[in-house]
Amino acid sequence: MSVSALARQLRQEATRANERRLLVIAGDRDAGFDAAFDAIVGSVGDDSVDASVTVVSSRSGFRFERYPPENADELLGQTRTAVLLDCHEEFTPNVVGQLAGVVDGGGLFVLLTPPLDDWPERRDAFDESMAVPPFEVDQVGGRFRSRLVSTLREHPGVGIVDVGAGVEEETRIVREGTTDPPEAPIRRKPERPSGATFPDPVYDRCLTGDQARAVGAFERLRDPGHAVVLEADRGRGKSSAAGLAAGALAATGLDVLVTAPTREYAGELFARAGTIVDDLGATTSEIRFALPAEAVCLPGEPDVVFVDEAAALPVRTLERLLEAPAVGFCTTVHGYEGSGRGFSVRFRDRLAESEFRVTELSMREPIRYAAGDPVESWAFRALLLDASPAVEPAIADAAPETCTYRELSPEELAADEHLLGEAFGLLVTAHYRTEPNDLARLLDAPNLSVHALLSGGHVASVALVAREGGLCEATRLRTYLGERIRGNMLPDVLTSQLRDPDAGAPTGYRIARIATHHAVRSRGLGSRLLEELRNGIGSKEGIEYLGVGYGATPELLGFWTDNGYGTVHVSTTRNDSSGEYSVLMLNPTGQTGQELAARHAAYFRDRMRDLLSDTLADLDPDVARLAIGACPADPEIAADRLSDRDWRVVASAAYGPGMYTAAPGAFRELAMAGLLASHPEDKPGCEDVRSLSPDEQRLLVRKVLQGAPAESVAEELGYHSRGECLRALGRAYRPLVERYGGVTARDERGRYE
Repeated sequence: MSVSALARQLRQEATRANERRLLVIAGDRDAGFDAAFDAIVGSVGDDSVDASVTVVSSRSGFRFERYPPENADELLGQTRTAVLLDCHEEFTPNVVGQLAGVVDGGGLFVLLTPPLDDWPERRDAFDESMAVPPFEVDQVGGRFRSRLVSTLREHPGVGIVDVGAGVEEETRIVREGTTDPPEAPIRRKPERPSGATFPDPVYDRCLTGDQARAVGAFERLRDPGHAVVLEADRGRGKSSAAGLAAGALAATGLDVLVTAPTREYAGELFARAGTIVDDLGATTSEIRFALPAEAVCLPGEPDVVFVDEAAALPVRTLERLLEAPAVGFCTTVHGYEGSGRGFSVRFRDRLAESEFRVTELSMREPIRYAAGDPVESWAFRALLLDASPAVEPAIADAAPETCTYRELSPEELAADEHLLGEAFGLLVTAHYRTEPNDLARLLDAPNLSVHALLSGGHVASVALVAREGGLCEATRLRTYLGERIRGNMLPDVLTSQLRDPDAGAPTGYRIARIATHHAVRSRGLGSRLLEELRNGIGSKEGIEYLGVGYGATPELLGFWTDNGYGTVHVSTTRNDSSGEYSVLMLNPTGQTGQELAARHAAYFRDRMRDLLSDTLADLDPDVARLAIGACPADPEIAADRLSDRDWRVVASAAYGPGMYTAAPGAFRELAMAGLLASHPEDKPGCEDVRSLSPDEQRLLVRKVLQGAPAESVAEELGYHSRGECLRALGRAYRPLVERYGGVTARDERGRYE
């Protein structure tokens, strides 16, 4: 059988069942392209092939539409009869995940690969990206591709062809991949939901009953106080349903705002919305897009907000969007776009506590292809798109004292599909954007390791840890001069942004991700895991620190501070997706690490004093006070900078008629000292000095460090008037005067007693 004959056979049964088929052409690259084009033309037909076929390759010059691999995400939301992915030069798991949903029912997904026996040992551009300094590409593993090859050889609906160097006799059909499926059932036009009020043209555009029900649920968003959560796997038409509803709502005169991780993610939603606006002849409808960091501010005061691919956004961003009058969340349950499970676990409770009347529904019926499609199930398996943590009963009894700590080697994970699924599934729920690339890195990146607490053999808590630093002098110099160093977040920031040429020399470990099963959270498992990491990898010879970087929230700052991590940096720009400022923290384990942490803690102390009235003027005061409170810098140094006159001004403001405006710099220095040392009673001779309350700390941040007007601070913090706010400010400085003030301060205080 020829390659084109096999392709025709695969497409014929795919068309009959409204499924897709996967054809692997393995071997010589040039011969593979020739065979692939023969297969595509022979199965699709020469008349329509140009308009329905896309090639994704680093090569160019084809008759077909071509995208480079780095732009494959532009195809999300589109469909093709055939897609050819060239895996020879730049194979990226993310691209497989993106393209698996592009092929339409009856279509063909073609993978052009090196010989399958050799592929795991080949190294390409993606492998080079995993060889982060100081590692080399020959230290990158091939476990992900070994696993991928196994799924290709075993999964139904996958044909495999070996090709030689262009000689016809060397082409060999290894596996036909046919499944002889039954014919697809005839799809009937869905009925209009009972009680629906959108015009008929809206429901005429629905392709399935699931889609019609979803549009009907979105009708509720015309009234404030409603929230709708729509979950589905890819290919079910959830974005189209949201678009139909958005267009119908806009046609009634409502102002609709759409947000998504990027504008491209919302492309299908806007396409369907535009179609409905045209169908209904609405000329004044407004549907706007804003990136999440802007959308949380609800620009233009929209009536309705649609959040497409909500699972790819952080929970804190989703929470802020609950300020909208009405909001619809669309999320992918298993897919490249993000983790619907993480969305469910972390956000559902917050949504249930809100004032919204919540409607939840899911879409199960595929639109582009039939249920049970082999390509979809293969992608789920190969990329672990449906990986899940352990079932709750299996870890229900997990406790810090009963769990077993283990480092899970890449070899063990690759050999144990169950263990790999639990560990990766738990990491998926911990982060709003876990991608197929992360699975490959977990198995093959030489700088990463996986550590877990096991309960009865099941993963209860897991951490993904990255080895960083240990950089040679030449690499450190390139970093200092502005070159980004992959896989070395902490050394990169400390060197290039904070101008420390020696920050990349010591070796440390960064906690890239940490997650505890939602059923056993708040039991201390995360803290136990961090303790094991410090006692284990943190105690290895030559390891100087443990570190972490994350989007700062009060809850996370509290967790990391409680576990011995100290703040050394807060970013001056917000993350585009999360809208949060990032924080870096260190936990030194060696002398050089202590010196590094002390150096940057001092930099941070002085930098925050000035930045909070500048680029960080909008930083959440709770994040500011907790980040400063976690900094290990010496507060005495800040207090020692005050002159005798400064002390007279501060003491008179605390106990008498003095004014903050007489020496604002002194108040800032002393505010930093007070926030850095939240427990003055720990200082000898100050046992009776009270701590600043959280409200007083917020007052120091907002009025003194961020320079907000007293009127707005009074309103934010619940003071009855500007005067009461300023009097409270004076009282907040009393414990600081008692702790840090010398003779001059005591004499000034004595004037008013």
